[in-house]
Amino acid sequence: MATQFKPINNNDVTRTKTLIHEAIPLTGTLVSGTYGDKPYVALGSERNIKNYSHGMFQSVFDYPHLSSSANHLFDVTFGYSANSPMSGTSARVQQEKKINIYNQMAQVLMGHNVNGAIKGFTWGPNGREMNSCFFVNFSRLLTKDEVKKGSFEILIGTGSASGPFNTGAKNGYVTIKRPAAAAGVDTFYTDSPAGEYALLSGSSYKKAGLIFYQAGVAVLTSSLLVAQSGSSNFTSTAGEIELTGSPWNTTNGGSEKMLAIMTGSSITASCNEFRHRTKNIKFNNTTELHSTIYYIRAHHNEFNYSANPTYLSGSKVRVKTSTTDQPVSYITTVGMYSADNELLAVAKLSEPLKKTPSTDLTLRVRLDY
Repeated sequence: MATQFKPINNNDVTRTKTLIHEAIPLTGTLVSGTYGDKPYVALGSERNIKNYSHGMFQSVFDYPHLSSSANHLFDVTFGYSANSPMSGTSARVQQEKKINIYNQMAQVLMGHNVNGAIKGFTWGPNGREMNSCFFVNFSRLLTKDEVKKGSFEILIGTGSASGPFNTGAKNGYVTIKRPAAAAGVDTFYTDSPAGEYALLSGSSYKKAGLIFYQAGVAVLTSSLLVAQSGSSNFTSTAGEIELTGSPWNTTNGGSEKMLAIMTGSSITASCNEFRHRTKNIKFNNTTELHSTIYYIRAHHNEFNYSANPTYLSGSKVRVKTSTTDQPVSYITTVGMYSADNELLAVAKLSEPLKKTPSTDLTLRVRLDY
């Protein structure tokens, strides 16, 4: 290979950033307990769900988690604040762990207030606190650099345990999403140490949770699974749902079971119930592709000859049949060198380019990273 060198002018170098989005659909087949060889697999025993001995969260995979082909999709867990009505002096299963989970997620995603105390999950900087939440932490395999703003959507079943997606006056499912904002501009908050986040709303509620775009975490109020019609322990104020009163003494059948699971059962059981009521999850991820573009210019009087020994035959240029013929060369490769003349990168052309004194060529070399 014959090599000819030419310094790159700084004016011939430019840098760009491109956002690439990919649609991520997570169907209920994987999430809500229908995965396996049989039409139905018992809740909590799905082969693509991994539970841990510490019992603080569970992981969802797209294949049986023991398979080498399995991809980690997301983790799900449940926790509540020490100020939550779910917290009490009487025995609560894994209460310390549930409070620790809430505090840990709040510390990472919400930070601390001016007094140094951990901030709770609030609906906006000045909103009320969600004091009992489900946390869905998506893997980087899915979210890449961030969740695309306005693209997140999750369908939560509100029916009974045996039929969470049944239709009816009090059943069916609610769609929780971040609606596309007017004029394509999404409203989000920037006071989180984990990056930007925004409110999630539902078809029945104006405020149902939070989505943290860069962290790839969805925080959903537990009231979504228990705030059914007829429950006196839940209120809807201006479309907001929140937990009030003493929920474990409720007389509402559907809510009583869910609240009993959240307070009287393990975190794993709460996660199972959440997954069992998850119909679909979908969003678009975002990959930031940074590029440096180099414009390699071969003017009419440059690169017309080759230094390759085979270019000559008997001290004569092979491609010339007479002394009046123009010299001809063929460009096949562009090499990028450092200031110390060390080869850093090689760009191959799809086909050789003919170069003569009557032609000017500009080659565009893009380096992605």
